[in-house]
Order: sequence, then C-alpha cells, then structure tokens
Amino acid sequence: QVQLMESGGGLVQAGESLRLSCTASISGFSINHMGWYRQAPGKQRELVARIISADGTYYADSVKGRFTISREYARNTVDLQMNSLKSEDTAVYYCNANVRRDARSYNYWGQGTQVTVSS
Repeated sequence: QVQLMESGGGLVQAGESLRLSCTASISGFSINHMGWYRQAPGKQRELVARIISADGTYYADSVKGRFTISREYARNTVDLQMNSLKSEDTAVYYCNANVRRDARSYNYWGQGTQVTVSS
C-alpha cells in the first residue's frame, strides 16, 4: 500500500516563500526515489525536484537555487522549500513516490496541492 498526502500550498506574492510537505505511508515496497512534480494550466506535468538519497538530488533548471527538497526518514516525509517564488511557479504540485517490489517499479501520486503566486 502506498498513500501520499500533500500539504502546504496556498496563495503568496512573488518573492515570498512556501513549504510543501508530503507524508508517505508505504508498506510492502522499497522506495527508489521521491520527488515533486507540478502541472500548470494547459501544460504537461513536469519534474521539479527529486531526492534519491541525502546526496542524490535533482532540480529542474527553472528552480535551481530557489527550491530545496529534503527527506526526513523518521517521519517519512518529503518537503519542498520554495523561496523567491515567481508567477511562473503557479501550478498544482504533486508528490511522487517511485517504489519497487519483486524487481518491478511503480509510480504513485498524491492528490496535489495548489500553489498560486501573484505578481
């Protein structure tokens, strides 16, 4: 069973910060990696940031230097700290978990949380 629950979205002004949190409930699977995606109106869902391990992170070029992804193993959460937000960051943000069992991998998604940045 895999369940992901996001929180922390909202409406902010350009230049402000938001912190998204994803609480994962995962049993029966091993975790390959977790991350955050976003989808703006009329656009495809895109990868924002991914964390594989404490030293293994990936960021989209558009958020490098502004966003930080972190994972707290004890609470099984993955957070996305978003600083210096821009209007183009407006989107629904989805938590993603890529998990494996019996040599097969699967993707799971949260329900999404809206982030709106006004300019």
